[in-house]
Amino acid sequence: MAAKGMANKGPSYGLSRHIQDKIDSKYDQELEQILVEWINLQCGSGIGKPEAGKLGFQAWLKDGCVLSELVNSLYTGDKPVKKIQSSAMAFKQMEQISQFLQAAETYGVTKTDMFQTVDLWEGKDLAAVQRTLSALGSLAITKSDGTYRGDPNWFFKKAQENKRDFSDDQMKAGKQVIGLQMGSNKGASQEGMSYGRPRQIL
Repeated sequence: MAAKGMANKGPSYGLSRHIQDKIDSKYDQELEQILVEWINLQCGSGIGKPEAGKLGFQAWLKDGCVLSELVNSLYTGDKPVKKIQSSAMAFKQMEQISQFLQAAETYGVTKTDMFQTVDLWEGKDLAAVQRTLSALGSLAITKSDGTYRGDPNWFFKKAQENKRDFSDDQMKAGKQVIGLQMGSNKGASQEGMSYGRPRQIL
């Protein structure tokens, strides 16, 4: 399984191809049920349950409080979201959502797996919200630090080797290598490499 996970390049990042395709194609009712059950187990029954369906799911998560409780439940010590406050004011709700997103990124969810605040708040892309929550669940199982509550088969363990903590310098170096590889046939001719090595490698 690890070898298969490592071969998954790009944003799928450890999620099974089947689930990723389902998420990408549309909002997934089945995944909604899993996420609701997981979030309830993580946070306790105090957070309630949404009405079934996309709109209920959105309404449940829209003020950012449930999401913040969820990410906090994955930490044993200091909680990343210090203040969780329900508010009827739009900007307060969006602020709470963005606190969750920051905490999720700190936890390890990659940018490609992140939804934007408007995806949830305005209901623009609830499948993206599901993707973020699935990525969070996968990370929680992978970290196996005792904070994950739920069925371990709900999410897929992420391949640990997929950590993408590259510094800017490493990224630039990687781009240069790719640039050299792409340009390395310059100066080659049909008569065989009569010009010697490509010019840019000095």
